[in-house]
Amino acid sequence: MSGMTGKVAGPLAGTPLPHAVEGEMTGEVRVIGWLIVAFLLVATVMGLWEGTTSHQTVGGDLVNGLKASEVGFAMILILLGSIVEGFGYGLSLGTRWPYTRNIAVLMLRGDPEAAHRLVATLVGLVALALAILSPSVTTITGLSLVVITALFGMGTLYVLAGRAPAFVHGIHGLLAYGVFLTYLVGLVYPGVDSWSYFGAMGALHALLLAVFLGGMTTGQRGFGQAIGPFVQPRKASQWAVAAHVSAALLLVATLGWMMPAYPIAFYLAVGQAAVGFLLFHAVNLKPKDPGVMVAFHQSMVLLMSLAIVLQWR
Repeated sequence: MSGMTGKVAGPLAGTPLPHAVEGEMTGEVRVIGWLIVAFLLVATVMGLWEGTTSHQTVGGDLVNGLKASEVGFAMILILLGSIVEGFGYGLSLGTRWPYTRNIAVLMLRGDPEAAHRLVATLVGLVALALAILSPSVTTITGLSLVVITALFGMGTLYVLAGRAPAFVHGIHGLLAYGVFLTYLVGLVYPGVDSWSYFGAMGALHALLLAVFLGGMTTGQRGFGQAIGPFVQPRKASQWAVAAHVSAALLLVATLGWMMPAYPIAFYLAVGQAAVGFLLFHAVNLKPKDPGVMVAFHQSMVLLMSLAIVLQWR
């Protein structure tokens, strides 16, 4: 590894940060790794099933199958990002991007950051295939978002190393959900302009604001730094938490005002408040690796997104 160093954000500002900081390979990380492999297989099978049962032309079946798999891959990519954060692997490959010489070996050994980057490549290849096979507003938007998300993914490494502003991390999370939602809308509502759909969906606006501020919170606290308990915010990471909590309450209020349009999303948003409280304490207890609660928190957001778009009742 290179000898590059960064600066730690927060209370340890000025402390040298090694080029790479390896996370701890625990039994929990290994189990989650096998679950991710299972989810990838499920997403692939989902695409094959959709591609063989949609009863369209051969080209149409292939496109539908790829869209179904892309939705699954995008969800897995977001979950992998939360696992990277939860188990302290954010800088396991340092600031080298997008690959290191032995990235495939690292993935096979269970490094979630290596897996995150390779799944991101898979998402990009499928997005490119969809844009070529079925050029439309949705597929071209999806491909564009994938490319921009990847570039901001590089930026998040510098945020964690204390060398880029926190909003880069927030935008990365927002774009990742943009990719997922674009392909989900394209699959569920074929022929609908994804931009028009997003413009009309107030519930998604509130959710994406909370996603952005959640990413800002992670970026603002820096790599392995506690936020600290507070009543009145006194530092940037605490102000980010306060803004994120306000956005979460706005999401609950928005979904409540829209009732009974999105009841499951509303109940998930209410439950997410308790999950967020537990995550806040986990981050303060184990700042470098708060654990599986990060992934659980992210899973709830994904379920809310699905509940809104699919109109679960």
